[in-house]
Amino acid sequence: MTEFIVRRLLQAVLVVAVMSLLVFVGVYAIGDPVELLINPEADQATRDLVASQLGLDQPVWRQYMMFVGNALRGDLGRSFVFNIPAIELIVQRMPATLELAALATLIALVLGVPLGLYAGMRPESPLSRTIMTGSILGFSLPTFWVGLLLILVFAVWLGWLPAFGRGRTVAVFGVEWSVLTLDGLRHILLPAANLALFKLALIIRLTRAGAREAALQDYVRFARARGIAPARVLFVHILRNLMIPLVTVAGIEFGGVVAFAVVTESIFNWPGMGKLIVDSINLLDRPVIVAYLVVIVFFFVLINLLVDLLYTLLDPRVRLSGGAR
Repeated sequence: MTEFIVRRLLQAVLVVAVMSLLVFVGVYAIGDPVELLINPEADQATRDLVASQLGLDQPVWRQYMMFVGNALRGDLGRSFVFNIPAIELIVQRMPATLELAALATLIALVLGVPLGLYAGMRPESPLSRTIMTGSILGFSLPTFWVGLLLILVFAVWLGWLPAFGRGRTVAVFGVEWSVLTLDGLRHILLPAANLALFKLALIIRLTRAGAREAALQDYVRFARARGIAPARVLFVHILRNLMIPLVTVAGIEFGGVVAFAVVTESIFNWPGMGKLIVDSINLLDRPVIVAYLVVIVFFFVLINLLVDLLYTLLDPRVRLSGGAR
């Protein structure tokens, strides 16, 4: 187990190194941050001074080596725009994104698993057909269009929920959370529903396919022949065998929601990491862009590691030594 964890962490270091190099070179090639940071009427001497202070007057390879040296000491750079450490800026925005991603994933699981089980056990019923049609729409509709539609219906026409911002928050262990207040919950419902739609459709179809396949297995037929209650057959024999693919998908999708909540956070003006990276790209704030992607890569690696470890709890046949098998 320890060998497996160490190996995965070493792989993460390699992935981060390659990713940071590609991102650093790519960001370097798309523009000059100095043009956005100073007055357009500033003279060339002022431009050269700012570039020198930010280290932008050095060749790209030297800038990258300076970044790597600082990163090994835990310093991922200082934001050009906010003049604070990039990692500090990301950590400030992280709780907003994490609670949004967690609620969206929870909605997808709480609704998707029961609906998928029903559609899998009764595939010919009208409700099952309606559920599967709805899942197709969940895959097909663009996130930005659904977000605008939610705002139009629930915020503008009905006036039930606020459309923008995070609402009132409460501090727990020094971290601000909006899900712990009624106003915060009202603000998070629309963006969470928008993020959950695609994940909900995916969970429904995955659960339905797994349930239909499991229902044909010999152990399920034998359990039914023994007269075991249908509810027990469903939740113990069928659902239990669906847990590994569900955990895998839920973990990966949670990481995807955290990394790619950019559109939803921009539409609902949600002050999370997604909105931060959009603003940073617009302003060519290189340290924040690179630091954000480094954090996201480590986050994905951590989630995949936790999913692999959960396998051993869900299925005793899975063992992790030098690798999963």
